Amino acid sequence: MTESATTATETPRSDRARATRTLTVTGLNHALHDGYTDVIYVLLPVWQTEFALSYGLLALLRGLYAGAMAGLQIPVGRIAERIDGKIILIAGTALSALGYLFAGFSGGIVGLGLALALSGAGSSTQHPIASAAVSRAYGKTARGPLGIYNFTGDLGKAAIPALTSVLLVIMTWRHTLLLLALAGLLVAVCIVVWMPAVGRSAASRTPAASHREGAGGSGFPWLLAIGILDTAVRMGFLTFLPFLLRDKGASLPTNGFALALVFIGGAAGKFTCGWLGERVGTLRTVLITEGGTAALILSVLALPLMPAIVLLPLLGVMLNGTSSVLYGTVPELTPPHRTERAFALFYTGTIGSGAVAPVLYGVLGDALGPSLATAATAVTALAISPLAIVLARHLADDPATA
Repeated sequence: MTESATTATETPRSDRARATRTLTVTGLNHALHDGYTDVIYVLLPVWQTEFALSYGLLALLRGLYAGAMAGLQIPVGRIAERIDGKIILIAGTALSALGYLFAGFSGGIVGLGLALALSGAGSSTQHPIASAAVSRAYGKTARGPLGIYNFTGDLGKAAIPALTSVLLVIMTWRHTLLLLALAGLLVAVCIVVWMPAVGRSAASRTPAASHREGAGGSGFPWLLAIGILDTAVRMGFLTFLPFLLRDKGASLPTNGFALALVFIGGAAGKFTCGWLGERVGTLRTVLITEGGTAALILSVLALPLMPAIVLLPLLGVMLNGTSSVLYGTVPELTPPHRTERAFALFYTGTIGSGAVAPVLYGVLGDALGPSLATAATAVTALAISPLAIVLARHLADDPATA
């Protein structure tokens, strides 16, 4: 075999190995940060007892973390256009870990709030940088890997709060936070050791260099609108689900079990729908998931308790599945050197929607009742379909438009 033939064989293998390392490390990092985000719910009752906090102050603590995370994603995306994303991801992960370390040493509500804001600021780096890294590593075949990446976040949401609950039984909450901080610093070390570079210089060496330079860029606002509405449907429905099941006769443990079924289905949806979108296209996948979401929400409203609970895992698949398809479409509508900025804008919009939508649907629920407000989430899901049809016109390579 000639030297040139050997090089041609080894280069794709090297690219695949780099892509696999990128997905593995960013997936681990995603699990950590999503776990950091949701573990606060486990700690709020502990902090209420420790510091004698009102519910308003507890909500403020959660809001400080979420606000710092959401508000800094766009600036992070802009910084990543000048600095290698790997460096930003390392710094952000270490900062999140240090935030929990400082929270463990905090002596009052002010120190705790500042520590959580610091941790949230560190987590703002994770979504835009890691998503762009996976996108660049896999190029035009990034839909499936992005679905896997999003799936790992759900694993972190399940594992870290559950582990924290166990640790709180055998040690103080301060020592528990020190262990969480140590885990975050270890993940930062993993990024240093194993993750390839993801900055602009890396883009020229990865398959993402074949992406269309700005083609379809005018379709990004439609994609963002779909993402905002999709998140609103998901958060609105989850807001009312416990009350709907209670009215059907569900006990508190049954409600908890039902929510677990939705979340399990949601994790599966993120994993499978990224794969599905890669094969049948964005348009068909969104039509399937949003149409299925609307039909299943209306079915849950109409059915008795047990049949409704049986449908919840499938409903979870539909509720969460669209998000993986949308994440995978962001790079197709963005020039490679703007990928981090596009992901930052997209995540900011969806996270903001997740914060605002429950309030809006809650007002609707007060006016019309939970059943009609839940039906409104199904109508919102159906409203996404025409937006997806418009979006498909900007996706020349989408199998559904071929």
